[in-house]
Amino acid sequence: MSTLLLSRTDVIRHMEALTLLSEMRDAFRTDAEHRSVEPQRARGALHEHGSALVVFPGTLQGIPAYTVKVHAKFPGRSPAIQGVLQLHDLETGALLAVMDSGHLTALRTGVVGALAADVLARQDASRVALIGAGAQASMQLKSLRLVRSLNHVRVYDVDVARAVDFATRMYKALDLPVRPAMSVEEAVEDADIVITATPSREPFLYPGMIRGGTHITALGADEPGKAELAAGLLRQSTFFCDHRALNVAMGAPAGVGLGDEVIHAELGEVLAGTKKGRTDAGQVTLFGAVGLPFQDLVAAWHVYQVARTDDAVQRVDFGA
Repeated sequence: MSTLLLSRTDVIRHMEALTLLSEMRDAFRTDAEHRSVEPQRARGALHEHGSALVVFPGTLQGIPAYTVKVHAKFPGRSPAIQGVLQLHDLETGALLAVMDSGHLTALRTGVVGALAADVLARQDASRVALIGAGAQASMQLKSLRLVRSLNHVRVYDVDVARAVDFATRMYKALDLPVRPAMSVEEAVEDADIVITATPSREPFLYPGMIRGGTHITALGADEPGKAELAAGLLRQSTFFCDHRALNVAMGAPAGVGLGDEVIHAELGEVLAGTKKGRTDAGQVTLFGAVGLPFQDLVAAWHVYQVARTDDAVQRVDFGA
């Protein structure tokens, strides 16, 4: 059989964010109701500048395929994540596609962030703070516009020049007021939605910095040793996550020595109606994401369904 070989350009060309958002909403609900295979993340440090990461298996009831993703994570490089995703037939194991995973991971993470904000942020939320001015920040901002009408953005980065450049680029791309902030405190002081996407190993968000009614999506703590949110903030807010066990092992709670006692619910449980989300306008809600393989599967299946009918896509028979 032939296997599709999908470059970054192919992935971009065959992915539509608004459709993926709808598919991801259904997928979180399905995962909460029918999870049968526990997700795994295997990380191996190569040296102080990089590591190898495998995220598997991506499975979801209703999709007859599974995924295995292999990433090189080199935070000092641009892009920081490089790798491939393998899409296999669930029944036979046949290799359906091999695709660049960089844009796929970035967009599915952006969509998950937007989904969390749609479920947990106030309906009138319009002011955004971005902590970290990397590639994921731009994807989060673009995805947020799918679910909320935004009118003001502040961005902070430890590299001031990067924050200034980000603000300029996003203003031109989105026609949205985006301004650099000189501190985390300045960035979040009037925010309705705060997005953290940093490699930080020390907390920088504390309870007294956050206004009542704010929603926070924290993306940086996705492996042991990383932390963005202080323990007090987790304890005093209502914390939601994508997966309990992985968050306890390597997510926001783990980074500050906390366990599942601070986890109110998984996002999928809220979407399935078995747990409550935001219950009042003054509540501070947090969503901590480590990134799950079923999310990779949803995005990869989305791309594959369109690309398989595209005669311009390259194909190879690995068994030849």
